[in-house]
Amino acid sequence: MLTIENLRTPLVGPISLTLEAGSCTAISGPSGAGKSLFLRAVADLDENSADISLEGANRDRFSAPAWRANVAYVPAESGWWGDRVEDHFQNILGQETRLAALGLTGAADWQVSRLSSGERQRLALLRALEHTPRVLLLDEPTAALDPDSVGRVEDLLKLEMNEGRAVLIVTHDPGQPQRLGGRRFTMAAGKLSPASTDQMVR
Repeated sequence: MLTIENLRTPLVGPISLTLEAGSCTAISGPSGAGKSLFLRAVADLDENSADISLEGANRDRFSAPAWRANVAYVPAESGWWGDRVEDHFQNILGQETRLAALGLTGAADWQVSRLSSGERQRLALLRALEHTPRVLLLDEPTAALDPDSVGRVEDLLKLEMNEGRAVLIVTHDPGQPQRLGGRRFTMAAGKLSPASTDQMVR
């Protein structure tokens, strides 16, 4: 469980939210509302103040690499520094089942320069999962994907939630929260609100 209390940045907050293990929480809202900034703040990539804990352990007790391994942030556009896909993984061969699930069998030998936007998005998700995070912070992970690939990603996320991972996803796909069984929130001007009366945000 990830507990976020009174998170503030210069443009976002205050926000308090709890992500239960195995759950999905979806955030939608207009561009510039602060959705990506919120995810980056939870990952402690930008200046912020908050009382955040993972399974009862405060974020301050983690080193930065340890926190980001446990609370993995996958931006809409991830960085790529090596020539081949395998250069970006510690052991991509250990990801064969997930690669196949996402339609990426054989991707280890692919050239990064030849990857489509959708392939980069799916591989960035796998790169985060390689570290076995407890929480996934996903910023529009299916925005560049065709419907078949969207379904593959969502099926994988359901499997990961069944393993106890919490998912916090920013999406503009109105049907995605329901397909993932997620709670729905909206963000406007840096403020988070429940999208329906049965969802609570403190």
